[in-house]
Amino acid sequence: MPLFLTNSLTRTKEEFKPLTEGIVRMYVCGPTVYGLSHLGHAKSYVSFDVVVRYLRYLGYKVTYVQNITDVGHLTDDADEGEDKIAKQARKDKLHPMQVVELYTKEYFEDMDAMNVLRPDISPRATGHIPEQLEMTQRLLEKGFAYEANGSIYFDVSKDKEYGKLSGRNLDDAESGTRVDVKSEKKHPADFALWKKAEANHIMQWQSPWGFGFPGWHIECSAMSMKYLGETFDIHGGGLDNQFPHHECEIAQSESVTKKPFVKYWMHNNLVTVNGQKMGKSLGNFTTLKDAFKRFEPAVVRFFILQSHYRSTLDYSEQAVEGAQKGLEKLRNTVARLRTEIGKNRTGSIDFKDKLKDYKKRFFESMNDDFNAPAAVGVLFELVRETNELLTDAQNASHEFMVTLDEFFTSGSETVLGIRLTANSSSSEGLESPLIELLITSRNEARKAKQFALSDKIRDDLKTMGVILEDTKEGTTWKKL
Repeated sequence: MPLFLTNSLTRTKEEFKPLTEGIVRMYVCGPTVYGLSHLGHAKSYVSFDVVVRYLRYLGYKVTYVQNITDVGHLTDDADEGEDKIAKQARKDKLHPMQVVELYTKEYFEDMDAMNVLRPDISPRATGHIPEQLEMTQRLLEKGFAYEANGSIYFDVSKDKEYGKLSGRNLDDAESGTRVDVKSEKKHPADFALWKKAEANHIMQWQSPWGFGFPGWHIECSAMSMKYLGETFDIHGGGLDNQFPHHECEIAQSESVTKKPFVKYWMHNNLVTVNGQKMGKSLGNFTTLKDAFKRFEPAVVRFFILQSHYRSTLDYSEQAVEGAQKGLEKLRNTVARLRTEIGKNRTGSIDFKDKLKDYKKRFFESMNDDFNAPAAVGVLFELVRETNELLTDAQNASHEFMVTLDEFFTSGSETVLGIRLTANSSSSEGLESPLIELLITSRNEARKAKQFALSDKIRDDLKTMGVILEDTKEGTTWKKL
């Protein structure tokens, strides 16, 4: 089955064919590290984590590059305002690089908690100043850029294809660009490749045009091409970065190389709160660390996978609670299946043909633009049928149950990155004597025909990651 993905550049769903057979070179815009990551970041990086996982599952050798922006991202997301990191550093009374180190560490901790694979290469903008200076110099020499008072700007009027990603023309770009009427730019849509630094600006480097710092857009072009080549397969990022960030990347990169910059552009949609974009500037964001206080990180990941990467995801605690219940159902079924496998039953019931159909539908979903929600839906249909099978497990084929478990593992854990066992921290601190005491209380309630109480004890233990199993010999328990 061929893999199809939606290419933002062509606005069509296309069959994926990498530039080099068997090899995928992929770049995703990483975070600007001036604060804690929030659910909007999680939507992007979980989405592209699934892309990387699935490409590798299909047998591609993937080189995944995701940068760290540690300078040059100004407060208006264009060329005006203060550097976001410098602003946070002043607020926290820290050196900007202290801010960078702190929030880079926090970012990777949050991603690790959600089982997001680390990128193969994680370059920092400040570590690639020479490459950015060289690219800026080449754009000047080719006539695509100009100097103004120590700053270097890209001249969008020289690029006849500017706007091909976002669909904006120069008039649209001008109307959507905030710029002072006294700007030193020739055209409001022109963007900075290099900005002159004022004397008190902490983060600045020497350049042929004096001390300054790089523009936000040129950082990603320089870093991606350094590690992936002048043309590579996939460039991903948030829909809010399509313009101006990604549009500017294309303009400056293709003006330098005269080659296509990226074959496939992929954009994830946004997390919203009551229909409004979640973001730091709007003050309506929920940090991942706060979300993890309420929910296991795997639940947050599972919540994100409830929506297609190209669809918006509206956040509420009720919605995450729904995802939590769904994940528990999946985990409980797999735990029950593995318990039966451990008993080494010999039986004749076999649903190989049905399982083959489930597999086919699962991978058809993933091949259709990485449709994780549809793939999860297939897993839940299989969960229902698996539970029906396990009610008569003694007659089920052992070989089939092993095959079924392998599919849950490959689909859930390998492709979707969903951990099938609960985070150990969710049951941390529970001692065996306490669990045994609760089991004794439950058994006494059952003898007294207090079934509501008995069921509540069982369900509460399950919520804490403890599964009870009633046998002829008594009640046993295990932690997920």
